Amino acid sequence: MLPLTIWVTLAFAAAAAAVPSRDGAHKLRERVVPPRGWTKRAPAPADHTIELRIALPQNDFPSLERHLYEVSDPYHERYGQHLSKEEVEALVAPHGESVHRVNEWLASHGLVEDALDRSPAKDWVMVKVPVSLAEEMLKTEYHVWTHDASGDAVIRTTSYSLPEWLDGHVELVQPTTAFSRMHALRTTFRFDSTSSAAPKLASDAPPISVPSASGGHVDASCNKTITITCIQQLYNAVGFAPSAKNGNQIGITGYLEQFANEADLQTFFAEQRPDAVGSSFKTVLVNGGVNNQTLDEAGAEANLDTQFAYGLTFPTPATFWSTGGSPPFKPDVLTPDNSNEPYLDWLAFVHKQKHIPQTISTSYADDEQTVPPSFAKRVCNEFAQLGARGVSLMFSSGDGGVGDGEEDPALQECFTNDGRNATRFVPLFPPSCPFVTGVGGTIHVPETAVFFSGGGFSDLFPRPAYQEAAVTKFLDTLAPGTYAGLFNPHGRAIPDVAAQADLFRIFLSGRAVSIGGTSAAAPTFAGIVSLLNSARLSAGRPPLGFLNPLVYALRGTPAFNDIATGNNPGCGTPGFNATKGWDPVTGVGTPNFGKLKEVVLGDLVL
Repeated sequence: MLPLTIWVTLAFAAAAAAVPSRDGAHKLRERVVPPRGWTKRAPAPADHTIELRIALPQNDFPSLERHLYEVSDPYHERYGQHLSKEEVEALVAPHGESVHRVNEWLASHGLVEDALDRSPAKDWVMVKVPVSLAEEMLKTEYHVWTHDASGDAVIRTTSYSLPEWLDGHVELVQPTTAFSRMHALRTTFRFDSTSSAAPKLASDAPPISVPSASGGHVDASCNKTITITCIQQLYNAVGFAPSAKNGNQIGITGYLEQFANEADLQTFFAEQRPDAVGSSFKTVLVNGGVNNQTLDEAGAEANLDTQFAYGLTFPTPATFWSTGGSPPFKPDVLTPDNSNEPYLDWLAFVHKQKHIPQTISTSYADDEQTVPPSFAKRVCNEFAQLGARGVSLMFSSGDGGVGDGEEDPALQECFTNDGRNATRFVPLFPPSCPFVTGVGGTIHVPETAVFFSGGGFSDLFPRPAYQEAAVTKFLDTLAPGTYAGLFNPHGRAIPDVAAQADLFRIFLSGRAVSIGGTSAAAPTFAGIVSLLNSARLSAGRPPLGFLNPLVYALRGTPAFNDIATGNNPGCGTPGFNATKGWDPVTGVGTPNFGKLKEVVLGDLVL
């Protein structure tokens, strides 16, 4: 028998031989053209910390997608039979071989289990490393890049490689080639403090006739200032009282140090929702998020979202997620800040939760072309997991019309980001993801499309079946050659729906202000969806979950107010026109809560 010391030596030798060499052949995984508007500066400091996110292929995502569409299709016998957290995780879990090989790769660089953070399904591995090690692992060089217009800075590379023996076992690694600005995950709001005073109208001003509204009319003041009462009247929701005890919840995502101020909320409630005074919401901190309640630190976006979403749905329990992480950093302040998109950090957190609010609104987006296709598609698949669990996700569609999210035409950069610099309309992501609901904007009563309503066609995602008929019908109305080459007529079309998006009266840092943007439309539409979920849950039915198949099934019915006037200019063009039926300005239209409630409490045979 061999001595124990020899056995130990042989065991260590065998273990070492089992770990593939870090110096083996590497294969280029991704290369991007240096992005337009960014300048490469100095090499990234070797000791700067970044958090690598490694995506392993999801073993059976096609099955999850099939489940998602079946439980979201109002014509299907499985409608509403959402999957559990565990069922979703089983479908997206990677093959064991992929987990094993990635572990070997990480171990070969000294990264063992204690240094790793994994998603519940083990389809993501996160590890914080210095730039020097990331460069060694990915056979690349990181640099500090600055955005010419804003001065924002990120640490990125334009290509990276992985060992050949990892082929088929790693889908992507970020942050590497994603140049979407953290500033680009921007609030899409319009702010006008000059309209802070309460509306001045004659006391006997006649109401505006709107047949689909509650009582057939809307207060005349709603043409100057949008309040909770205006939304309830316009969208036929007057008199509905949601339950606080049926399990229904609503959530708002907050990023970029946007703090929802509780004192401002109470002032808002006192003016517009007196019965809600004294109620509040739960703040959940994600990835180093904070909750600064100093009044002058209140965020316009966060206050807008929470005041209207929670004001519409009181007394429904409400959550505000404050997610930290702000990839643009100042190159002279090299702290170990996360440099990923923070909605991925939020997703990583929320996937771990057993219970999630059934309705969630997000008012942030990136130019789609700044997000690498592999990354956008993987994040989109993360949203699909939430839909399969019965969550409705709303995203504002943007405030640049067909442009790049900049409302000011002089600031729009409507060019491709692939080195050709060809003129192109610029849709936004995540609203271009087919597994979320994009919300465009309207203005005034009766409603017309607001000029800044973001809309168009994705260059990354093909058009899903649920919107094929509606979008094809719209495209058939365009004169031959209209905007030829400026958009992808086969892409996923946005927005899906719309809601009021301007002249919203909120309270910010203790004073009343007027604010607008599709970031007002998204929480407004989400509030209506949450009311519908409350009605369903009180009736013993499941929540609506992924909305789009139902939305398009109901197009052209009284459940939605069709918007047929207005357009969304951008990129030096008039943009698209709102028209009868679906259009890339207002989608299928704005909600009629009363009619929608009749549908979702019925048998849903449409």
